[in-house]
Amino acid sequence: MKNSKFYWMLSIIVMAFVLTACGGGNTSNEDGASSDGSTDEGQTYSFKAGHSQTEEHPYHVALVDLAKNVEERTDGKVTIEIFPLNQLGAERELTEALSIGTADMSISSTAPIANFYPQIGIVDLPFLFESRDHAYNVLDGEVGQGLLAGLEDSDLIGLAWAENGFRHITNGKQAITKPEDLKGLKIRTQENQIHLDAFTALGAQPTPMAWNEALTALQQGVVDAQENPLIISETYKLHDANQTHMTLTGHIYSPAVVMFSKPIWDTIPSEYQDILREEAKIAGDKIRDLSTQADQDSLQFVKDNGVQVVEDVDVTPFREAIQSVYEKYEPQFGKENIEAILNGN
Repeated sequence: MKNSKFYWMLSIIVMAFVLTACGGGNTSNEDGASSDGSTDEGQTYSFKAGHSQTEEHPYHVALVDLAKNVEERTDGKVTIEIFPLNQLGAERELTEALSIGTADMSISSTAPIANFYPQIGIVDLPFLFESRDHAYNVLDGEVGQGLLAGLEDSDLIGLAWAENGFRHITNGKQAITKPEDLKGLKIRTQENQIHLDAFTALGAQPTPMAWNEALTALQQGVVDAQENPLIISETYKLHDANQTHMTLTGHIYSPAVVMFSKPIWDTIPSEYQDILREEAKIAGDKIRDLSTQADQDSLQFVKDNGVQVVEDVDVTPFREAIQSVYEKYEPQFGKENIEAILNGN
């Protein structure tokens, strides 16, 4: 019995250590900020920021700049270490960790966030945005800023909007020019119910999974297709994963959010919070610019590697095929809110 009790206590201690190591906003002073929110000159803060992409992706490039600028502006009092490629967890896992305070900071596309903050799912409706300018007007306006503020109800702090670009379909079967071409196609999607509903309405067989599992699934033929921004096709060389066809459907514009854990955020002095917000906005804008350029470069890359690309797509039949998705989610998001976004407000 004594040995059993000892090992039980040891397992609890080890688990506590692991959770602490994952994040939690390490500081060098237990007292924290002063009661009036001013900065304690002896306090330092060390945070970890995670994302799902490679070191060449706009997410990582912008976060590295953010970390450098924050450290300079706080005279070394706030440092941020960047972890790419799901090292701190896939987007859904990391978002959950932020909400409970076992991770500090991340950039995530909105689809996984909707599992914890359903209201943000409105921006994942298919064919909602006509262009980047349309998306920026909405996200930088009243609707978008309201969604960022609402994250706090889920113990997340939305610092700024970024993006992962418009999503397009690739597959290893045939050219896709109309909804009927998707019938029966096994397609990997994000872990998001709206995306699942959209591809089901289009006649496909959507299979949700984290991206770190998807590449193997494509290579082994577990799924036939996937949908992602152009840069993913280049970064992961999807032409080597049986993806011989691409159709520029632009079916979903994928916003991303620079986020912080609210339990950790509440321990940071307001002066440093302001700096983090300002630098997050700069990083978000940089990601938008880099993503726009990446679309051009990545499209040329996939063409050069033999992928057959359908560029001129009549999206009207696709829009008509997913009207049931809009009808399903109108009660949740509000028809007037959906129409406001469609109208660019």
